[in-house]
Amino acid sequence: MSAHTILLDFTVDPAKIKDEAQITILTTNIENVFRSYVKNLKELYRLKLDEGILKIYSCDSEAVVNLRFYNNGLITINIEYYTNEEKDLLFPFDKIKTFEQELSERVNGILKSRALVPIKRSVYPHYFPTSDERLLEYDIDKIVFEEKTKFQKVQILHSKSLGNMLVLDDLQNISERDVIYTDTIMKRETENYKDKEIVILGGGDGALLYELLKENPKEVLMFEIDDVVMKACSKHLRTLCGDVLDKMSGPNYKILVSDCLAALDGYIEEGRKFDYIFGDLTDVPISDDPELWSFMEKVLQKTFKVMKPDGKLMTQVCGAICTDALKKYEDLLEKQKPKVKFEKTKAFIPSFMEDWVFGFISFDNSE
Repeated sequence: MSAHTILLDFTVDPAKIKDEAQITILTTNIENVFRSYVKNLKELYRLKLDEGILKIYSCDSEAVVNLRFYNNGLITINIEYYTNEEKDLLFPFDKIKTFEQELSERVNGILKSRALVPIKRSVYPHYFPTSDERLLEYDIDKIVFEEKTKFQKVQILHSKSLGNMLVLDDLQNISERDVIYTDTIMKRETENYKDKEIVILGGGDGALLYELLKENPKEVLMFEIDDVVMKACSKHLRTLCGDVLDKMSGPNYKILVSDCLAALDGYIEEGRKFDYIFGDLTDVPISDDPELWSFMEKVLQKTFKVMKPDGKLMTQVCGAICTDALKKYEDLLEKQKPKVKFEKTKAFIPSFMEDWVFGFISFDNSE
């Protein structure tokens, strides 16, 4: 059950829609094509705008059609309707393409046309953004878990191709297909975690903790502020986290429901140092918001104070397409004292549907 929005774009020579008579001819041709697909097409509203004309129609199928002419030659047609069953689609995509072709043939002067796959609006969220805010469509068919906590909206959604996927505040975080995320942030088969002391900042999905424990570390301490995330993932993302979230501690690990910055302050005061610290928190900001960058700087400064001289910060950064944000992050690292070295790599993450940058930061002991 969902509302379907169909978008069609046409472009004509602006000279062909410069007066009312030409627009009337075009409108009549478009309406005639519509009538071969729907019954009782009825004009509801017409509005003259500075940049063109807008016309709104209804029909027996309860579809609403917006037809808009722009002075620059762009013609847009938006069709919206609701259906209870996918088999009862008023305009399946193959029919949309035929409809587009008929319109192109009927309307003289068309230079180009394009029909987009229908946008579906239903109880299941289908669309999520890339890191640079482009729209991606997912094959979500079930809401497995959903709860609003005092920190965020927590969801586990099921995707036909990705399996269960953790979504926080409407942003995809990790899916059952995303083992590459954990492998990359760990630099699997490159770093040696045996007998090492490790801190995870965030990581509530449990995937990183689960994989690190396979490497026989001396101790892993994980700080996650939202226990609802851990409970949801323990039940619904077990292919990623195994059973490590079932208990708050084990022979060589401990999970603490805590603000990671407060935890770092405690270790700074204690004078404790670690071999590895994993930053599995929020992405590097893609905006210039000073508050977000201030938080990022606090995390870095506190982290470096609890790293051993040969320790490393292993962190996720941002989408590879966000070059400005990445550059600003690198500039921030260059200002740190003591001086640090920044190595980066990237990997394609299935649930993100894009390349993601990971950073590995250590002290520059060359001087």
